[in-house]
Amino acid sequence: MRAWVRIGKKNRLRYVSHLDMQRLMQRALNRTTLPFAWSQGFNPHPVMSFASAMAMGWTSEYEIVDIRMAQDVTAEQVTKEMAGALPPDMPVYEARLVDDRKGAPMALVESAEYRILFESPDPEAVFGAIQSYMGEEHVIAMRKTKTGEKEADIRPMTYALNRQEDGSNAVIARLALTEKATLKPDLLMQVLASRAGTQAEGIRVHRLCLFGAGGVPLMEL
Repeated sequence: MRAWVRIGKKNRLRYVSHLDMQRLMQRALNRTTLPFAWSQGFNPHPVMSFASAMAMGWTSEYEIVDIRMAQDVTAEQVTKEMAGALPPDMPVYEARLVDDRKGAPMALVESAEYRILFESPDPEAVFGAIQSYMGEEHVIAMRKTKTGEKEADIRPMTYALNRQEDGSNAVIARLALTEKATLKPDLLMQVLASRAGTQAEGIRVHRLCLFGAGGVPLMEL
């Protein structure tokens, strides 16, 4: 049996690295009475993994931790125990039990939705660039990879893009998030600003959801 736990990462923790998030989660599990499984070897640790690593500086309301259990538990028990062990700035929203045969969440993620807040000398021009960007079939940009910068067609990696209608300088974007194709929110904003002839700075990213096949939220797969 495994438990998928959806947690958040609020503003005070946005500069905590992914590695430190993993350590924090392991320590939190040790403070619970949950019967989680341990790894084998000379340095045993709780068997758990995150669905997706999150860049330092981002916040989120949809981080999923996959925890292997050694005994049966209930989703309510997992939620209560994890909420009591994690800090207030890492809230626990829900838990779900899944069969051991189900794929790991990191292998099921196909896209993510973000709220991207930005500063610009001309934010209206940036918003105005959305329609032309979405109307293109191909948009070529320089994307950072493990081997350096390479040209990539980022338009097929942009599934949805809209202005957030609340008066703020923010867009809502659903972008590809797979091993082979990932579009980062900051690159998207740089491209939009460039097309608008202005700049997008002070970018703040908040992850709203992780999606699997068919655009289904990961916790519902």
